[in-house]
Amino acid sequence: MIRKFKSEDTDAIINVWRKASKLAHPFLTEVFLDQEAKNTREIYLVVAETWVTEIEGQVVGFISLIENEIGGLFLDPAFHGQGLGRAMVDKAVAQKGAVKVEVFAENIVGRPFYTSYGFVGSEEYFHEESRQMMLRQTFTPA
Repeated sequence: MIRKFKSEDTDAIINVWRKASKLAHPFLTEVFLDQEAKNTREIYLVVAETWVTEIEGQVVGFISLIENEIGGLFLDPAFHGQGLGRAMVDKAVAQKGAVKVEVFAENIVGRPFYTSYGFVGSEEYFHEESRQMMLRQTFTPA
């Protein structure tokens, strides 16, 4: 089930984010991850439109949108390969139409996912805070 975020989901979202980040972003430092966890809790979840994926009462994933940009899409790795990430992006596309995303160039989970979904684009830039290259991509529904 995909439903609107509630403030009581925050700890579960941070937990999912940590697990997924460890898998997809092994190149990020603990200092950076700790700061991003704090930012997620105190800034991103406050300003973004967030939807959670829940299975048997447990939050297993979430997507956060800022206008038509996916600010975050994270799924507990134990639930990868079940179509849940696709369902969350489908929800975003149904609501927003064309959507954009920025993904770490070295993200071994996100890049293949976005490519298989149909996102295109190769505009790269250097992300100062993480010291990593980022890739901007867009999905435009047919």
